Amino acid sequence: MLKRILLVEDDPNLGLLLQDYLQLKGKFDVVLCADGEEGLRAFNKQNFDLCILDVMMPKKDGFTLGKEIRKMNENVPIIFATAKAMMEDKASAYDLGGDDYITKPFRIEELLLRINALLKRVSSAKEQDLKEPLPTQFQIGNYVFDYTTQLIWFNGQQQKLSTKEAELLQLLCLKKNTVLTREEALLSIWHDDNYFNGRSMDVFLSKLRKYLKEDPKVEILNVHGKGYKLLVN
Repeated sequence: MLKRILLVEDDPNLGLLLQDYLQLKGKFDVVLCADGEEGLRAFNKQNFDLCILDVMMPKKDGFTLGKEIRKMNENVPIIFATAKAMMEDKASAYDLGGDDYITKPFRIEELLLRINALLKRVSSAKEQDLKEPLPTQFQIGNYVFDYTTQLIWFNGQQQKLSTKEAELLQLLCLKKNTVLTREEALLSIWHDDNYFNGRSMDVFLSKLRKYLKEDPKVEILNVHGKGYKLLVN
């Protein structure tokens, strides 16, 4: 069965090139849209297995479109594509619930590798759902973290987490008081342990430390040369 991909790209030459290349692989049905508004209409009409969203587009930019898609579907993989390579843009992409980020110009073969990796992850997640599920609620000192709702509670107050923050905190909780290696975290969440993904993860770790700072018995430690440890005394 073909995997249906939503490709939203305002450059018609690039859009048609990507559409033709992916469909010639024989595994994908690619719906091409020229702007964010058209992309949103297409997403509302059909089910998609993955979305590729150009960031700089007329009418509705890719980040806005991605945010609206994520409100409707928490699980569909989203790849953002843009000519910008700023660290802030990469962090924004992940903070909005994106699963990957590719910078133009890119090799089509690289995009295909990322698509296959994300679809494999979704398939593995579905298989995992058939097995014994991982815990979704955690006591972290005086905090309560619910992975499903992506919320942290403390003294009656709640903090909403982004998808990447929730995934990272769940990994730390599962490894509480032991080391979560940097490579394990990057490959589990970002599926690539490259430099830019590492920098993005550092941003999310800083946010998690801020969210958990009210309880002095809770600390996220850097373990030099290894990774991180959620220490709860």
